[in-house]
Amino acid sequence: MTNDKLTDKQRDVLKFIYEQIRFKQLAPTIREIGDKFKFSSTGTVRDYLDALTKKGYIRIQEGKSRAIELVKEALFQVPVLGRVQAGMPVYAAEDLLGYLNLDQFVFPGPDVFALRVRGLSMKDDGIMDGDFVLIRKQDHAQVNDIVVALIGDEATVKRLAKRGRDFFLDPANPDFHPIPMTSEAIIIGKVLQVVREY
Repeated sequence: MTNDKLTDKQRDVLKFIYEQIRFKQLAPTIREIGDKFKFSSTGTVRDYLDALTKKGYIRIQEGKSRAIELVKEALFQVPVLGRVQAGMPVYAAEDLLGYLNLDQFVFPGPDVFALRVRGLSMKDDGIMDGDFVLIRKQDHAQVNDIVVALIGDEATVKRLAKRGRDFFLDPANPDFHPIPMTSEAIIIGKVLQVVREY
């Protein structure tokens, strides 16, 4: 898979192609794509298809009207940037460890990444040692969200809680203690999904 990022419009076109193939079992024609996005000419559609081909997301079979094929490996990958502690916080380095394949998150967006969990502090919320957590980068969260927080150079996954005026990072395991949110603690993302490999 190429590292070239999609523009928003390229992502929209790719999503439309994916949905047509997945739900109708039929690739859209150039005219259908043009109609969907109100492109003024088929040349504009071809420009988008050329870009998606060069970036490794689709293949075009010559001589067929419904000639678009998806390159599955390119669609279903989210970067795994490191490990996160579900226990006591540990140093978090943003190192690319590979890619996590996710059929159900075809279009996660550029701000979504995955971390592998270490420890059992979130086991009662179903987050186990060795699981992957899919995270959207953001610096805010609602009470009760499961978040990844950075405390100094250490990252941890916990549930955001509020008691009185104070915020805490709560574990989901009685063997661990809540971590008070101090000025040193910042939220770096919200957990969207837990993925377990068997």
